[in-house]
Amino acid sequence: MATIKHVALHAGVSVTTVSHVVNTTRHVSKAVSDRVDLAIRELGYVPSAVARSLKSNSTRTLGMLIPNSSNPYFAEIVRAVEDRCFAAGYTLILCNTDDAPQRQSVYLKVLAERRIDGLIVVSTGDDEALVAQLHGLKMPAVLLDREIDDPGCDLVETAHKEGALLAVRHLIALGHTQIACIAGPAHVSAGEQRVEGWREALAGAGLATGRSPMRGGFTSQGGYEAMQSILQAAGRNRPTAVFVCNDLMAIGALRAAHEAGVHVPDALSVVGFDDIELSAYTCPPLTTVAQPKERIGALAVDMLLERLRGLRLETSKVMLQPELRVRSSTARCPDLLPTKTAKP
Repeated sequence: MATIKHVALHAGVSVTTVSHVVNTTRHVSKAVSDRVDLAIRELGYVPSAVARSLKSNSTRTLGMLIPNSSNPYFAEIVRAVEDRCFAAGYTLILCNTDDAPQRQSVYLKVLAERRIDGLIVVSTGDDEALVAQLHGLKMPAVLLDREIDDPGCDLVETAHKEGALLAVRHLIALGHTQIACIAGPAHVSAGEQRVEGWREALAGAGLATGRSPMRGGFTSQGGYEAMQSILQAAGRNRPTAVFVCNDLMAIGALRAAHEAGVHVPDALSVVGFDDIELSAYTCPPLTTVAQPKERIGALAVDMLLERLRGLRLETSKVMLQPELRVRSSTARCPDLLPTKTAKP
């Protein structure tokens, strides 16, 4: 592998001159610079990013931790982050914590040792050590989607409770009074805010709020199993609508309803949350609460760059507003539809 010494020898200049050309740290005549550039191309020399970072105190690299790389919601966020990084001349290192606090802690240490310039974190939601680690960082950090107590860093998230209110009020407007909820793990703040919105919407309409949410794992399998349990309910407690706290679980719930012979939306309305790309292609297409994923990812990068460039010292919290996407998985409550009379 070619070294800077090989380039200097090939170009007939000093190692210091090659360094100045590579790092643009001092003016070098065009003739000499052209000779160095030609030597670099002919020898295939690749400057050491580590060495350059030690001199500039910047690697132009950002790190990102996400809890589940198989969830399309996070994949769509990552794409927005990566696009913004690339446009700004930064590289992104991505780590999947698999919703495991210990793995999250290890990856955070690894990224810090890699001398990244800034960090974007979607927390597992169940890691007390994360707060201490974030406070101990020597780089700016941004939290996405999930709040934690006293993080000491920037935060970008959607108003989760308001999104749930939109979803459940939509179902109430369609005449539904028995509205179940399929929720994620109780330790995830975003999910609990959505459950809170479900309860608040029911209470605001004077409907019973004693029903407990069915818990899943923010996965299609979790939604599938939770919907199976809901459909086993009989009599007056059987819901005519279900608010599901993310789209992956809603996709599993749609399959469970189909296998049970419960037609969506004629017999059961279903609303999801996130508006992942797949939600428009389910059968039927899923009514859902849309999070502004592209803006979330872009804002996270922009907030880091503000801190890195010294444009802002204090931490900032940005709350984005969700929107309801009405598709074909919701309809009027079947109890309110006119009864067909038999022809004589």
